[in-house]
Amino acid sequence: MVLYIIFLLFVVIGFCWLILTHPAHKSAAFLTSSGPVILIAAGGLLTLLQRGVIGMPLIVFGLSWWRRSHSTRQASHSGGQKSTVSSADLEMELDHDTGEIDGTVLTGRMKGARLSSLNEEEVLSLYLEICSDADSTALLVSFLDRYHSNWRERVDPDSFREQDGGSSFDSMTRQEAYQILGVEPGVSQQEIHEAWRRLIKGVHPDSGGSAFLATKINTARDILLDQEVG
Repeated sequence: MVLYIIFLLFVVIGFCWLILTHPAHKSAAFLTSSGPVILIAAGGLLTLLQRGVIGMPLIVFGLSWWRRSHSTRQASHSGGQKSTVSSADLEMELDHDTGEIDGTVLTGRMKGARLSSLNEEEVLSLYLEICSDADSTALLVSFLDRYHSNWRERVDPDSFREQDGGSSFDSMTRQEAYQILGVEPGVSQQEIHEAWRRLIKGVHPDSGGSAFLATKINTARDILLDQEVG
């Protein structure tokens, strides 16, 4: 029992010293990476000292903490990659992992607003505001089709124009192509293909996506592959 109390005091003092003498973000990082190991080691030691009633729960908790931390690190390293498609009025983002679409309004009275923060009435009002620009309209239609499937029923038919995919994006630059696929200059053909596959799955018309965005993603792929071949 005396050894157990001494050990607990040693651990508590050590943690207090760490928190008081190191910046908060460093202490948090250390606890996240080393905390599970410390708990497992402490539980093992207590078990060896015939304190398994306390030691075994510590081991189980430490293992659970380690698995959770390991999963979070893997998700943070593999996720978060996005592509950007811009027009005069909108900057749209496509999440490679989830296929979700969101965007920022660049002009007008809603400038700076995220599309996901607007209700359907506000998005439809934005549609009427930017409908004179074909690219911006096509991007917003992509968002409306995905998140407000019945929006056409609420729009005056005279103000609605179907987009055929043709626009100023047909003269897409290589920099725009990099942004659309979410890759950096100098990437390999394999990386270009992988980025294209991730994106096209989420926006392909056959899976309920956008023909306009699919066209832009395909165009970006072709431009970058032509560059690599050349």
